[in-house]
Amino acid sequence: MGFLSYVGPISGSSHQRKHGPLTCINSPLRRNDAPPGYVTPPFPSLFWEPSNVKWNLYYLGDIWRFTLLWTLILFGLFHLGAAGTALLMQLGRRKSNWKFLWTVPLLYALVAGVEAIMAGSVVGLVVGATYIAGHFTMSTWIPFVWGWVNVLVLIVSSFRISGGL
Repeated sequence: MGFLSYVGPISGSSHQRKHGPLTCINSPLRRNDAPPGYVTPPFPSLFWEPSNVKWNLYYLGDIWRFTLLWTLILFGLFHLGAAGTALLMQLGRRKSNWKFLWTVPLLYALVAGVEAIMAGSVVGLVVGATYIAGHFTMSTWIPFVWGWVNVLVLIVSSFRISGGL
């Protein structure tokens, strides 16, 4: 088997459901130290102390998916908030301006989706590969935090930076 050889679901088994789509045999992408009977937690599965259920991610596909989903959700919220602000600025204007303004939230949502897929995929794969290479256990909070980091990078990069360097 090669480095990135994909092992699809075996007929009659739940291999893909338990371990995610990017699970590879004999590959650095597969962790062999997951506890016996490990099943990927459902999204979002954020650990909360009173519940006494601790969720961890062991496979790159799961880490990538959780990071991508959190980034999509957070980018969508922030972009639609910006679209709502843009629409509110048009209150009291001519009615002819409102003819095409319905496209603003659609365009913002499309841009948010494209940006989130790119940022969430890159960050999810890099962070996941780092955790797997170090044989660390990843809490389900880590993809959530990296989703917020992606949003903060987006916000900071939206400002023009002029320096005297």
